[in-house]
Amino acid sequence: MQRTMVRRSAALVVGLALVGTACGSSSTTESTATTKAGAATTAAATATTKAGAATTAATGANAGALAGMKGTTPLTNLGDEFKAKLKSVESGKDLKDYNYAAETYDAVMIISLAVEKAKTDGIEYAKEINGITKGGTKCKTYKDCLAIIKANGDPDFDGVTGPIEFAGNGEPTQASYAVLQFGANNRLDDAKTVYKLAKAPASAAAVADTPVEGTRKGDGVLKIGTILPQTGNLAFLGPPEFAGFDLAIKEINEAGGVLGKPVEGIKGDSGDATTNTVDQTTDRLLAQNVDAIIGAASSGVSLKVIDKITGAGVVQFSPANTSKRLSTYADKGLYFRTAPSDIVQGAVLGEVISGDGAKNVAIIARNDAYGTGLAEDLTKALQDAGAKVVITKVYDEKAEKFNTEVGEIKAASPDALAIIGFEESSKILSALVEAGIGPTKLKTYGCDGNMGNALGESFEAGK
Repeated sequence: MQRTMVRRSAALVVGLALVGTACGSSSTTESTATTKAGAATTAAATATTKAGAATTAATGANAGALAGMKGTTPLTNLGDEFKAKLKSVESGKDLKDYNYAAETYDAVMIISLAVEKAKTDGIEYAKEINGITKGGTKCKTYKDCLAIIKANGDPDFDGVTGPIEFAGNGEPTQASYAVLQFGANNRLDDAKTVYKLAKAPASAAAVADTPVEGTRKGDGVLKIGTILPQTGNLAFLGPPEFAGFDLAIKEINEAGGVLGKPVEGIKGDSGDATTNTVDQTTDRLLAQNVDAIIGAASSGVSLKVIDKITGAGVVQFSPANTSKRLSTYADKGLYFRTAPSDIVQGAVLGEVISGDGAKNVAIIARNDAYGTGLAEDLTKALQDAGAKVVITKVYDEKAEKFNTEVGEIKAASPDALAIIGFEESSKILSALVEAGIGPTKLKTYGCDGNMGNALGESFEAGK
């Protein structure tokens, strides 16, 4: 994505520890200790009661404040079996959201199959990546696709995300989107999730293959690193992405690995665009001679290191980047993504908003490649549907308060609002509720950068 996606928790936790040690030899000492302990217990009980009242009041004030808020994210109906597999790996045992888990899983699978097809983990395998997704014999598992390659065939991998069908610039020409909705508990109501299959414009699908530039050699062992968010404003996306990464490597190695050897996974943090974490991680991974890097989640973060990665002759493969800027970036034929361009998400989100009857829409978007790009595509989709964008506010993603932007939006009297942001979306929602135009008062919509249970948790916690 740019995503941003999305991060955590609303409950107020009060920990009270009482340790009593009576070492005196007289009954007077014991009595005094008992009296003091009793007083401490009473004080602790009072503190607990007050804290409980505060928690109840806070929860009551925010109860159901996000109810009815909708949003879109690239997501397929994963099914209970795949979710159980994700939770079976250490990194997935506490999953709350599943955004981009499947896209990460499929990215690792495609890389591994391309290396097998090319018979090298050197740069030459990049030439096989687009072909792995189309035009051959359909297969859905690494084991089945590998059997086709071993028989000198051409696999057409349809992963967990569905038929992928890369265009020549290494991005999918169609994708499944989920329309998510918050319930009365400020969490996503799975019963209201709807899935839509969307396709990129014909002009995007017809892009010719980008020539692969470079001469990097392989060593026969496929090493894949990650620049995925363990910290930063998209950290909520980290757990599902790491779970997809670990699960894919586990299954590949159980099926015999790649080129007859186990795949090696090296995890690294991307941070966000406000830090240099991704630069440090990228340098470390390249020094370890990785053959591919999965990530980043944020388009803005990917743009910080794409030249460094592709310049080293290494494949960069994002499960979540959506910025249009990456569709035509000079990437030496080495950048790929399983997430669709925001040209597609803009159309889907516009369809959802206009389908709900909105005619005068406000947009508030973060000031980066993701936010401004998706705002542009959403605006076009709404206008094509006969709706009017009455105001677009582009904000500094590092801002702590959004009262000014919210005030201007309220003054524009929209009948719907789209929030294109990451973790900071919770602060925007708080300002909207304070201004009396929260999701229960004004139709409010989100996107892949913020639609997740983590948003509800952050909102309740005032983060």
